[in-house]
Amino acid sequence: MIQIDVNSGALIAWLMEQGLQGAHQQDLLQGYCQRLADAGVPLWRFHLAQRAFHPKFGGLGFNWTRADGISYEHYEYRESPREEWLRSPFFHILEHNLEEFRQRIEDSAPEEFPLLTELRERGATDYFAKGVRFAPPDAEPNDPRHPSEGMLISWSSDRPGGFSNRELDLLRTTLPHLGLALKSSSNRQMASDLLQVYLGRDAGRRVLSGEIQRGSSQQIDAVLCLFDLKGFTQLAERLPGTDLIEMLNGYFGLAVETIQAHGGNILKFMGDGMLTMFNLGSIEEDAHAALAAANELCGKVRAFNSKREEQGLPTAGFTLALHAGTILYGNIGAENRLDFTVIGQAVNQTARIAGMHRSVGQSIIMSEDVQKAAEGTNHDLVSLGRYMLRGVAEPIELYTIYRGKCGCDC
Repeated sequence: MIQIDVNSGALIAWLMEQGLQGAHQQDLLQGYCQRLADAGVPLWRFHLAQRAFHPKFGGLGFNWTRADGISYEHYEYRESPREEWLRSPFFHILEHNLEEFRQRIEDSAPEEFPLLTELRERGATDYFAKGVRFAPPDAEPNDPRHPSEGMLISWSSDRPGGFSNRELDLLRTTLPHLGLALKSSSNRQMASDLLQVYLGRDAGRRVLSGEIQRGSSQQIDAVLCLFDLKGFTQLAERLPGTDLIEMLNGYFGLAVETIQAHGGNILKFMGDGMLTMFNLGSIEEDAHAALAAANELCGKVRAFNSKREEQGLPTAGFTLALHAGTILYGNIGAENRLDFTVIGQAVNQTARIAGMHRSVGQSIIMSEDVQKAAEGTNHDLVSLGRYMLRGVAEPIELYTIYRGKCGCDC
């Protein structure tokens, strides 16, 4: 059994404290590496790789060097593993189900691991790696091409002779505590990432902060935006499913990027449409941001469609309905299935306005409430006339943005 000395005891206590406090991964690893160095461990480079639960990124890597401190990078999903990964010590550990891997590289480095050759050329003398798996001891062995939840860690030294046995024991002893602290930090980051992706930035933050009781809601003033693709039903009847999804994601990607860039929040996707909201602090700010997003989106969709036409791909237009009003924003649903969304007369009225696109012949239309809130805007807002909307007692005036000869039908 490894004897825990003063240095490991102090480091373990610090790691537990950081884990309980929910320290950010970068701060935790920077402090861990610095404390190893302060304890006399000749640490030159530290690297950690772990799986990421994220729709875009498959993994996350942290790198520390004595000269530059901590940094990190995301690894995107790939259909086939990178050659760099297949020839790495980490892959070797998983492939052969090893507890650890140690290679002195002061005099030479094995050709089968290009990374070790690179590290040796940069001055490294010793390389030590271990894995921490977040799974029961009797779990199935890891698939190196699709690693399960956990982390792989390496330590490199540049001291002649490399790490001593006592220093390696220190790394082994403190590793489970480092893994536990990192698991605490990464779990919260994972929850934050997934909630933001699936609920939206604002709703995800609210749920993570504890706004989870059914029926809890907040009354706010906001500008609501209902985005919809034109002609999508007809396209769905003649396009293969994969092409349809790729096309839908392309338009949604443009719309989400533009709306979020102007401070908007994505509330939900509904088939080929989505409901969004601008709640920036005042209804005037909301209106100006919504109009800027709508105007910018026109140009982006036009450019996107031009590229698709050049490639012989089908295209779609879009409609956008804007309305300002008071809404209830919060948790709605059943005890075991909640949705963080918006309800209220303003939401219903936005839907009614969206139903007027064909009647008025415009892709972007807004209520007089948005037009009034956007007083002083540089956009040319043109009246489309007054209309009676179903379920609305009084007639309302609708407006659109006049964009001149921009080459689109908005």
